[in-house]
Amino acid sequence: MRFGFLVFDDLEELDLLGPWELIGVWADQDGGPSERLLIGKHTRGIRCAKGLYLTPDIALDAVGRLDALLVPGGQGSRPAARDPQILEFVRAHAARAPVLSVCTGALILAAAGLLDGRRATTHFASLERLAGNDGIHVVEQRYVRDGDIWTSAGISAGMDMTLAYIAAMAGVDAAGRVQRWAEYYPDGVRHGDPAIHADMPAYVQQR
Repeated sequence: MRFGFLVFDDLEELDLLGPWELIGVWADQDGGPSERLLIGKHTRGIRCAKGLYLTPDIALDAVGRLDALLVPGGQGSRPAARDPQILEFVRAHAARAPVLSVCTGALILAAAGLLDGRRATTHFASLERLAGNDGIHVVEQRYVRDGDIWTSAGISAGMDMTLAYIAAMAGVDAAGRVQRWAEYYPDGVRHGDPAIHADMPAYVQQR
């Protein structure tokens, strides 16, 4: 399984790195994707919104088949949503694999026509902008799944969406094991039973 992460200048770091970490834990702990790829227009480095510097693994035109694609947000999503090459790349992969967006990555999906007739969400500050696209039913939820298209609210919400995606693909116990290893329990949601293991700290086991 090949899991791709689109990257571009001025993306929001946690939009990318939160899901990257959880998909990586899934791969290490529970047979998740065998390959994770940072995908850019080019392979030269990009600078994220808070200053982190990343080097893409591969360019858009060399990717080949993916089994899932995640699109982060941030200020860089605005120019990315006007880039024909990026939009065609996202559109092409959506035809054969799930596509997930975090935060204003939904604006890229909208520009690619992937949200037409679908329910979707984004960062609270961009809900009206997303709603300005005809045919999109904007909802104020932490994350939304509509078929093979997943969207999440702002920044940290991408981690909740990623756990839900893992649960949908591999079952709640697999998602629970990823959640437990990452010790990610901010909203009280427990995927399966791993949170009640005796070696977990008290604040996790409390219900």
